[in-house]
Amino acid sequence: MLAEERQNHILSLVRAHRSISITEIQRRLNVSRETIRRDLVTLAEQRKLRKTHGGAISLETHEPEMAVRQVTNVGGKQAIGRLAASMIPDGVSIILAGGTTVQSASDNLATQQNLTVFTNCLASAMKLSGRNGNRVHLIGGEIQAQNQACLGRDATQMLANYFADFAIIGAGAISPRGTLMDFSREEAELHNLMLQSAQTVIVVADHQKFGRYAPVQVQSLERTHYLVTDREPDADMAEALSPLSVEVLVAHN
Repeated sequence: MLAEERQNHILSLVRAHRSISITEIQRRLNVSRETIRRDLVTLAEQRKLRKTHGGAISLETHEPEMAVRQVTNVGGKQAIGRLAASMIPDGVSIILAGGTTVQSASDNLATQQNLTVFTNCLASAMKLSGRNGNRVHLIGGEIQAQNQACLGRDATQMLANYFADFAIIGAGAISPRGTLMDFSREEAELHNLMLQSAQTVIVVADHQKFGRYAPVQVQSLERTHYLVTDREPDADMAEALSPLSVEVLVAHN
C-alpha cells in the first residue's frame, strides 16, 4: 500500500471513529507501529487530525447526525442503558439529557413506576409520558434538529427551577484529562446545569468517547458520581480518572 493511500485510509478511520488507537490502526492495516506513527505525524502536520500519545483524534468540530449515532455501537449503548436504568428506583425524580445513549437508558426506564421526569429530549419525553403514573416535564427551548432536543436560554431557565434525585447525562467527548465536552455552547451550558441539579449524577458514554475532544468544555467528571460505559478505560484514561471521585461501571452485552 502506497503511503498516500495508507494515510487516506487512516484519516477515514479517524473520521469514522472520532478517535482511534495505533493498536487498532495496526490491526486494520497490518503495518508496523513505526510506520503508523510516521503517518500520524505527517497527517497532524497537515492539520488533518490531532496526534495523541497512543493514537489520533478527529479535528472535526461537528457531532455526527442523529441517524449515524443511532446505528453506531448499538449493542454497547443498549448495555449502558440497561445498567444505568437499573440504578433508578420507582418513585424518584430524574433529569434526562438528550443523546442516543441517554435515550437507551430511557428505553429501559419504561417499566419503572411513578417517575417525575425532567428532560429536554423529545423522544424520552414521549416514551415515558402517559404510562405507569409518570409525570413528565419537557424542558422547553428551541428544538435542535441535530439532537432532537430543546436547547437554549429558555431550557436552562426552566431547568433552574428544579432539583432531582438523579440525572442521566451523555457526553460529546471525554478528554484525556477527564473533562466532559460538548459540541455546542447551548448543550454544554444545559449539561453543566444538569450536573448541579441532581443528588446523584450518572454520565453515560460508550468507549468511543474516551480520549476525545469537542469544542466546548462542560466540567470535570469530579462532580459525577457514576460513569457508565461499555469497556474498561485504557491505561491513560484510567490514570486520568483515578484522582476523581467518579465510580466507573462497565456494562456488558
